[in-house]
Amino acid sequence: MEIMTSFLTSIPWWAYIVVGLVLVAIWDIFLQRSHTIKHNYPVVGHLRYWLESIGPEMRQYFVANNREELPFNRIERGWIYASAKKENNYEGFGTDRDIYAHHHIFVKNAMIGYQAPDGHPNRNDPYFLPCAKVIGAYNKREKPFRPASVINISAMSFGSLSAAAVSAMNQGVLKSDAYHNTGEGGLSPYHKQGGDVIFHFGTGYFGVRTPDGNFSLEKMKALVAKNPCIKAIEIKLSQGAKPGKGGVLPGAKISKEIAEIRGVEIGKDVLSPATHKAFSTIPELLELIERIANATGLPVGIKAAIGKLDQWEELAILMEKSGKGPDFISVDGGEGGTGAAPPSFADHVSLPWVYGFSSLYRIFKDKGLTDRIVFIGSGKLGFPAKAAMAFAMGVDCINVAREAMMSIGCIQAQVCHTNRCPAGVATQSKWLQAGINVPLKSERLAQYFRTFRKEFIEVTHAAGYEHPCQFTMEDVQVNVDDDYLSSNLKTVYRYEKTTVPFNGMQELYDCCYLGGTPKTSHT
Repeated sequence: MEIMTSFLTSIPWWAYIVVGLVLVAIWDIFLQRSHTIKHNYPVVGHLRYWLESIGPEMRQYFVANNREELPFNRIERGWIYASAKKENNYEGFGTDRDIYAHHHIFVKNAMIGYQAPDGHPNRNDPYFLPCAKVIGAYNKREKPFRPASVINISAMSFGSLSAAAVSAMNQGVLKSDAYHNTGEGGLSPYHKQGGDVIFHFGTGYFGVRTPDGNFSLEKMKALVAKNPCIKAIEIKLSQGAKPGKGGVLPGAKISKEIAEIRGVEIGKDVLSPATHKAFSTIPELLELIERIANATGLPVGIKAAIGKLDQWEELAILMEKSGKGPDFISVDGGEGGTGAAPPSFADHVSLPWVYGFSSLYRIFKDKGLTDRIVFIGSGKLGFPAKAAMAFAMGVDCINVAREAMMSIGCIQAQVCHTNRCPAGVATQSKWLQAGINVPLKSERLAQYFRTFRKEFIEVTHAAGYEHPCQFTMEDVQVNVDDDYLSSNLKTVYRYEKTTVPFNGMQELYDCCYLGGTPKTSHT
């Protein structure tokens, strides 16, 4: 043994490296057959794959300019990070954005902006910005709901996001008076940290499913009765990342905890079909909405990415005839979101948000239905100028997903689907998510929401209005192309937004904080 130890210690360190490289070369040339580059260029071929693996990070930090990256460029991410940390989020020396670029947004400022009088709610609370409409008021639901914030968290489930991330988000919405959409993975303990919740379900009916994978109204009733944090229910028809495509949750990912939350078996693959079992026609969808609303007393809405419009027109006709229908509609953009999808879906299926929403809103406006629906926009709208455009087009609230993720530390590594999220946000790795300081990150999400609302109010006042619901299509202008150069939204999308009933922020304040009766044009 001593002789062997003496022999090994006498070998210089570089010899071990040489032997290791020779072994790698032997493997590359003779044993592996899956990589041509490694076979033809043994050892050094590994460098190519390593550089490719860190390519996104290299471009993000060293190559791409401030406005070049997608889906969110460095300026956008920097604004979210600084806002969440309550740091200086200003720009100096003017904008570096090409303001003549296609679809650039211009909010028209008034000659003399709105000035809040003494005693105005925003004088005391510069972050106060509730929804001007009440969800469920028109249909006289037992428990109507007015969102206390115009910016809220979009559907992201526990399973796709880590327990720490979901906990931070829910505690954050509690601190910022917002709501938290559960996503289709069911209501987890991490969604129950005190914040308001919208329970969302899709074709898998997770959390409210029967053993054979169908929807259970009894389980829905029990869930709502047991969890007063649930303020509304959302039925997912499709999502921006992959509309019309189902999914498989591999059995290897189904832990005991996830199985209990979703109502599935441990270790067994679970299929989410492309379409619903609970309904297959528009009349059946309307019937399901009414059954759920009557059984729970809660407002019920639908979420979809927009493509063909014929079935939406059928829905509008039935709503006009019956006086019934969804209390809210969440419109997702085809830009994609937190859901992983094949490029063919993420890049090409469904319309971008501005095209999809404008097409949909026109249908309901033509039928005189826009006043009975709360419209929620979701598609990279988590910035004040984009939100102003959305409100001018008819939105009443916006939901954010990736922006919320960035506020708690997401670095846009774009590996959400691999379970290797370096920020611990989109992973089930205990080690990676341990890096999330839940109390700190919850405060950062809350601060992002507060900063967003404060700046959105300031933009609104600059345009001469008290509340964003007062924006009209002519208040926002966009660059179109060489024929139009620049036109207002009314000209571009060929409709006029319906006026939203609004009697002042003081009434909203009294309703939200002093126990006043929700007031809309229908109550």
